[in-house]
Amino acid sequence: MAGIKRKRISHRRVHFWLVIIILIFSGSVIYTTFRLTNSFKRITAAAKQHSELQTAANELMNASDYLTEQVQRFTLNGDRRFLDQYFTEAFESKRREEAIKKMDMGSGTEEALRQLQKAMDNSIELMDREYYAMRLVIEAKGYTEYPDILKSIDIRPEDIALSPDDMIRRANEIVLNDEYYEKKDRIRKGMQESLNEVEKLAQSVDDTEQTLLKRELMIARTAILMQAALVFFMIWLTTRYSITPVLRAIEQVKADLPIDEYGSDEFIYLAKAYNKIYQKNKSSLEHLSFKASHDELTGAYNRAGYEHLLTSIDLDTTYMMLFDVDDFKSFNDIYGHETGDKVLIKVVKVLRKVFRNEDCICRIGGDEFVVFLVHSGSINRSLIESKISQIHAELKDTKDGVPPISVSIGIMNGKDAADTSILFEKADEAMYKSKKNGKGTYTFSASQGNEEMPEE
Repeated sequence: MAGIKRKRISHRRVHFWLVIIILIFSGSVIYTTFRLTNSFKRITAAAKQHSELQTAANELMNASDYLTEQVQRFTLNGDRRFLDQYFTEAFESKRREEAIKKMDMGSGTEEALRQLQKAMDNSIELMDREYYAMRLVIEAKGYTEYPDILKSIDIRPEDIALSPDDMIRRANEIVLNDEYYEKKDRIRKGMQESLNEVEKLAQSVDDTEQTLLKRELMIARTAILMQAALVFFMIWLTTRYSITPVLRAIEQVKADLPIDEYGSDEFIYLAKAYNKIYQKNKSSLEHLSFKASHDELTGAYNRAGYEHLLTSIDLDTTYMMLFDVDDFKSFNDIYGHETGDKVLIKVVKVLRKVFRNEDCICRIGGDEFVVFLVHSGSINRSLIESKISQIHAELKDTKDGVPPISVSIGIMNGKDAADTSILFEKADEAMYKSKKNGKGTYTFSASQGNEEMPEE
């Protein structure tokens, strides 16, 4: 920071000139993009129309093929289901009629519509043969309930004299002979001619729009080249006086160093304010020596360190966990004070092992410990319970020669506390509930709407 002198520039002045410059070239950019947008819209609309017209032509053929399939199935086995499906398509779904409507709404589709209408006329003509074939099957099967349109079909005398089986064979012949498929071919031919007209129309529109689009793209390229120099200048200016100072400042903050005072006037002001706070904080931390803030026996924060931490924690992202060693007095009475000290040391050792390095462990009394789970906005209850289970398992392990230990725990979420005194009060109440539950248990503060949770 010291000794660095660089040219300063005001964000306010930069912002003013950027607004002026942007207003100057925005008109040309907007005009160019507007024209390009219109070109793309026209191309998109043409492509959409082309697709819809192709779909319409294909739908007519699909519907005709569907009707053929249903009538052929009906004449083969007389199943009423196929008769119903035939008339549902013909008089309810009406895909052929919908295809004609779609084609009729298109611009410049007169010839394609004419060819499609020809295919439709052939399809309707084919339906007369299909009606007669279905009427023969109905007569042969003796059906009494069937569509009214078939009731108007008169069976020729030579066919009425046929036996039921011969009637069905006659019906099959009508919808399966060469004459029938010749008419189907005429439908397909009309549809194909309609598709050919659609392709011609699409190609004509595409050629016209492509020519217009190329012209608009040339105008856009010119506008972009004119803006490029300005954009690069803006990037350089912003990088030099805003981004670079901020990135360097981040690295210096991570390294616990003061911030270099250079860049824009506004950033220099912030840097000076930070450095002033940094120096005060540095002096404060140096004043609070390790011995003054840490417990000599366990190495955890002592009461003074705990009080200092309370002044700096963010309640909204902190959990307080209050631990009390169960029957600690008995360790001193039965095993002696040396073992009692080992118990306290082991508790802190286990807590450090289970919790993160950034979490703060404090010894606030003889056998009472506090753990601050900081930056814990994403920590959920199940994760805390998992850590508690690990703590109990570690404390019960006697391989190190220390008798089995149990702790009672109270947990409070800082975001539910108005201040730090309430935070401790609620955690303390929760810890005593754990004691009442038989010790070796944990309790979440009731202010969170949770029930007491004994150790499993």
